[in-house]
Amino acid sequence: MAAAFTYKDNCIHCEAVSLADIARQVGTPAWVYSRARIAENYHAIKTAFAPLGAELHYSLKANANLSILRDLAALGAGADVVSGGEVFRALRAGFAPEKIVFAGVGKTRAELFYALQEGVGWFNVESAQELAVLDRLVAPAGSAAPRVALRLNPDVQAETHSHMATGHSAAKFGIDLPTAQRLAAEWEARFPGLRLAGVHMHIGSQLATPAPTVRAVERVLAFIDTIGGQHEIEAINIGGGMPIPYQEDEQPAAVPQFAEALAPLLADAGLRVMLEPGRRIVGDAGVLLVEVQYVKERAGVHFVIADGGMGDLLRPALYGAKHRVWPVAARPGAAPILVQLAGPICESADFLAHDVSISPPEPGDLLAVMDAGAYGATMSTNYNARPLAPEVLVDGEAFKVVRRRQKWEDLIQLEV
Repeated sequence: MAAAFTYKDNCIHCEAVSLADIARQVGTPAWVYSRARIAENYHAIKTAFAPLGAELHYSLKANANLSILRDLAALGAGADVVSGGEVFRALRAGFAPEKIVFAGVGKTRAELFYALQEGVGWFNVESAQELAVLDRLVAPAGSAAPRVALRLNPDVQAETHSHMATGHSAAKFGIDLPTAQRLAAEWEARFPGLRLAGVHMHIGSQLATPAPTVRAVERVLAFIDTIGGQHEIEAINIGGGMPIPYQEDEQPAAVPQFAEALAPLLADAGLRVMLEPGRRIVGDAGVLLVEVQYVKERAGVHFVIADGGMGDLLRPALYGAKHRVWPVAARPGAAPILVQLAGPICESADFLAHDVSISPPEPGDLLAVMDAGAYGATMSTNYNARPLAPEVLVDGEAFKVVRRRQKWEDLIQLEV
């Protein structure tokens, strides 16, 4: 696939639109997404997993902009949601209720009741207490017995950052296998209003190789075998976690490698296979566009202060994530220097990138923080009373603002 962001005439373009033109019209900081790249990424996953007939449920937590969601719903994707607000957003975007999977470790009673009333298709449940709460809510919500998938914790350590690993025994997520077996055996007596129809797992994000996922699926399939005589298990949801490369020298496993590694296990299992990709669909389809405000040097260190920072893109401060940084306007022949790209937030952790080699920046220069389409805008905050940045969707030679920039007045409109 062709890159969504490329230099043309020494200026970065998203598809056929110059980022400099977007900055002039929309301002900075701003999120910029490639509509074509999102569709390409979706189709690439769909094609790789076609032999398994896999159903793709896009993970809203990666990027929940309504315009992006509408496009994915139109392409045939389902939705993976982790809160009542995401249920609401998915429905507003046009996802059919039966194609929504409601996951999440801390669903409230109000959220579960709302999802039942709306006819959400699947509930991925993470504890015996949650099962009991959901069972009690079925009748008051006027719902038929909902399909439940137990989220299993297969006790597999993913090869990723500790903050992104979710399938090991010390993680807060999921139900250990012995407990899940006991719940399945006691199901009819304890949860008569629920239908155990699936199992779910998700061992983490940015998985470097398919091997841990294969081990986890093996354990989940063995669990299904142990309860097969008690319940009609129809689906296995293997989560997401397929990686994207954030640095030039990174070479994580590609989507087809995950599909090929899992095919021998799942092809003849007689189960519907469900996936929850998020980052792999939108990650490399977006950038954070910022403007340099100040440049200063101290003890040989070059600090570049931009108008966007951790309040916009939290990943570097949260878990040391590394993003490439490209000058929007290239300066051929200029000798690069090593810079620390910082934001305007009053926190020492407010850096977008460390030790970035770029041509010497000057105030007013535009920079693009690459591969920021996932876990960028959705994790933004108003810390330091800074308005949220707008989101821009590029479609060929045109672009539109799909979320306007917040105003100062917006920051106080909910306060009384």
